[in-house]
Amino acid sequence: MSLMIINQRRDQQVVGPARVDGFAKIRGAALYVDDRPAVDALHGATVRTAGAGGTLQEIVFDPAINWSEFVVVTAQDIPGINAIKLLENDQPVLVERAFRHAGEAVVLLAHADPEKLRIALKGVSLVELPNPDPVFDIDDALQARQEIIPGNIYADYLLDRGDVAAGVALADVVIDERFLTPSQEQLYIEPQGMLAHLQADGGILMEGSMQCPYYVLDALVQCLGMDKDHLRVVQSTTGGAFGGKEDYPSVIACHAALLARKAGGRPVKLIYERGEDLRVTPKRHPSRTLIRLGANKAGELQFIDMDFAIDGGAYRTLSPVVLSRGVIHAPGPYKCPHIRIRGRAVATNHPPFGAFRGFGAPQSIFAMEVAMDRLAKKLGMDPVELRKKNLLCTGDLSPTGDVVGKDCFAHAVLDAALEHTHYQQRREECNAWNAAGHPTRRGIGLATFAHGAGFTGNGELHLASRVSLQALANGHVEILCSNTEMGQGAATTLVQIAAAALGLPMNSVHLAQTDTSRVPNSGPTVASRTCMVVGELIQKAAGQLLQRLRETTGLAQSYDVQGFAAACAGLYAAAGDALVTAHYHPPADMLWDEQTFLGRAYASYAWAAYVAEVEVDMLTLETHVVDFTAVQEVGKAVHPVIVQGQIEGGVAQGIGYALYEDVLWNERGVMANDRLTNYIIPTSADLGFIQVVLLEGGLGAGPKGAKGVGELPMDGPAPAIVNAIQQALDIDIQQIPVMPEMLLRLTMREGNS
Repeated sequence: MSLMIINQRRDQQVVGPARVDGFAKIRGAALYVDDRPAVDALHGATVRTAGAGGTLQEIVFDPAINWSEFVVVTAQDIPGINAIKLLENDQPVLVERAFRHAGEAVVLLAHADPEKLRIALKGVSLVELPNPDPVFDIDDALQARQEIIPGNIYADYLLDRGDVAAGVALADVVIDERFLTPSQEQLYIEPQGMLAHLQADGGILMEGSMQCPYYVLDALVQCLGMDKDHLRVVQSTTGGAFGGKEDYPSVIACHAALLARKAGGRPVKLIYERGEDLRVTPKRHPSRTLIRLGANKAGELQFIDMDFAIDGGAYRTLSPVVLSRGVIHAPGPYKCPHIRIRGRAVATNHPPFGAFRGFGAPQSIFAMEVAMDRLAKKLGMDPVELRKKNLLCTGDLSPTGDVVGKDCFAHAVLDAALEHTHYQQRREECNAWNAAGHPTRRGIGLATFAHGAGFTGNGELHLASRVSLQALANGHVEILCSNTEMGQGAATTLVQIAAAALGLPMNSVHLAQTDTSRVPNSGPTVASRTCMVVGELIQKAAGQLLQRLRETTGLAQSYDVQGFAAACAGLYAAAGDALVTAHYHPPADMLWDEQTFLGRAYASYAWAAYVAEVEVDMLTLETHVVDFTAVQEVGKAVHPVIVQGQIEGGVAQGIGYALYEDVLWNERGVMANDRLTNYIIPTSADLGFIQVVLLEGGLGAGPKGAKGVGELPMDGPAPAIVNAIQQALDIDIQQIPVMPEMLLRLTMREGNS
């Protein structure tokens, strides 16, 4: 199927309808967790460990404080299991004895007066026997001289296809590189927060800012020792997440619930201030990659050999699944007969790292794409030519051994990027500019990559997602699913899919509030799966609803709003309800081996080529992104403006990752730059011009051929920018962010001035 550039479409859906959540937000009427009504609420706070691991010896309460005024919770107050439910029960809800990192929760306090609460926090002293030799470095952790867990390994994966030794023998040119990527803070606009209500039956109603309500529900079941019938989790309006509210809301929800159980029936609001949020919540995994690439003289890849390691922090949390995606995406969109990717997630005494947009792929793709430019340089070949020789085509074997299908557009996105940016002309102009002795240097760089949407391999099968549609007697339809709107536009997109499938105006379709007592588990709002997986289930449920209406009430093939409403009323009269549920079933050819990492990893890959043009001030060595072009094949853009916004946002975060954002750690492994004044992210003035080009292939696994969009834009900016800087300054860069201090060291080492 040929590609269509989005701005050449002639239907009326190029712009898309207004956001269903937009009006309430711009009026200030949307209720975030701190806005939720809570009469006579108490405020919660947390006493935390100071040392980077160790043993808790004693908790000392200042006798000058009247502690009877406070709600006080320790590990002894946990009625269920003292562990956060996730992949493994290794992280305590509250420290009882041993702990692994600074900032672990030990005591929870609540009081009606926030000022008294702040004073009380200082009145609790923790006597700790500290860990004398904490581990913070990936390679130190791998040497395992100080073990946090046996071998300091949370997960160890191997993708091994072909014979790397044979590939080395066939290669005429080999490069051997080491790359480092940092941690990165999600920096959502609304900090983490929960509001817990004790119910009359002893159950808990939990409201809060979250991505995955059913994760929170499962964590409460385990911590409180209650069944799900006595627990209810409701998502409040959520001000951003980017992965940062995938697993950590389970922690803060357990804390708020424990306080509420002892608060005498008063609700408890536990909301972090920005500094606490920055210090203790999960961030992007730092990585260390050792990579060897080999090609013959013609530039054809002969082998890819990569040792990819990520810092998982002090507890396992989501590190194994972050690692698996990083391993699968590491070889890039390239054909190569001999591939070996070893991936390890290691334990350190940092706070646990977690989900952030891209989920392991930005780290490994950065190494691969910068290495490709390094290989091209050694071959004496243009980076574009090297990529064109090796990009996957339909019928090739993918790095995981699956046959590449017709939805492969690796060459098409690169061609479109070259055309839209006048890449070759601009590269020559940059070289001429640099040769002329200007006070700035210019460079242009690119990255080609792909990103799989949905859970990896058999993950979606294990999730067994469900979506329901409830037709009302007045002809309106309610979508019941657990997927969350957090600013990304999912609510509008899902309503739009349902309305189109039912032939109704959007104001006749409503997305129910995400409430675990009402909505089925349609899986978490992660992995670029909402539109593709959940949207497809909504479309499937819409077909079921129409079929039921036709069979029961004789709804005509062609109908208007009034005819649909009459049919819904008839269905209620005949059957007493109008609820249909669609269940997820994987594609028939979705075969994946979780041990060997071979097979079809994702139902759909989206393809992209990103081009960055930069200018480096040779006095200050500051780098400015002048132009950025993101060409992305999206399958079908259900709502093009929302899709464009997702890509622009991902590019902005990617620019921050490449140039500005650097989590600094103190000697105890705590984030030192824990304020918005010293954790630097790019503003609009730092981003330059961003051009987004959407290509539609219409072959994705989602509604009308849609693919996942949200995570892929994070993968490409950092390598494209680094490749541009390398061209501008004729240096080799091994790590990000590319700060002026780093460029000073590199240019002095290379003898440049």
